Amino acid sequence: MTEKHLSSQFDNELAQLSSNLLAMGGLVEAQLRQALAALTHQSGEFAEAVLTDELRVNAMEIAIDDELTRIIARRQPAAVDLRLLLSIARVTGNLERAGDEAAKIARMVRSIVNAGAVSLPLADLRLGCDLAAGLIAKSLDAFARLDTIAAFSTLKGDADVDREFDGFVRKLITYMMEDPRTITQSLDLLFIAKAIERIGDHAKNIAECVIYVVKGADVRHRSLAETEAEIVGAMDSETGEP
Repeated sequence: MTEKHLSSQFDNELAQLSSNLLAMGGLVEAQLRQALAALTHQSGEFAEAVLTDELRVNAMEIAIDDELTRIIARRQPAAVDLRLLLSIARVTGNLERAGDEAAKIARMVRSIVNAGAVSLPLADLRLGCDLAAGLIAKSLDAFARLDTIAAFSTLKGDADVDREFDGFVRKLITYMMEDPRTITQSLDLLFIAKAIERIGDHAKNIAECVIYVVKGADVRHRSLAETEAEIVGAMDSETGEP
């Protein structure tokens, strides 16, 4: 992920750590896809698979955290190396929480299946879940390549997930007002929609880590316009262009 060091062992440690992080990310992405399949097919079997993978994700988080602690204690990194290791810790935490949200979706799907099939339309929910899973994959790819442009694209994509969530909530309110018998199902779907929206937030957090590693700028809580200015301004200073 970063430039070569005098210590080849340090490079190997960073490479292995990065590989483990991306493997964890791949498992979380698989969880999200499986949760989407569980929702689409209203399948308790698919939901159980998501919950099984949750245990593996938790174990990977602990292993990565342990290795991070050992590297920082042994190497005492500075500058971009320290930013990278701190960001890996943040990314790991966000991946684990995204996996938790996938597990929440799976548990709710299992509950819905046990109670009876959902009669309300699920197309919007499936679209939102697909968007959120795609953002996780995109943010991880940006982190692997330390690509600030792809990271910024992920930040913009989170706004799309938020719009899907807001639109779906409005539809649920309409369903409940028109037919109070749909209230229970609508609340179940609202719980799932909120979990999907949170997954998009975790993808956004990962993308912000990319910008922090590369530019040294903490863009959390900044607007998209401010973040874009930070990236473009840094690129101009590097190229010498006005």
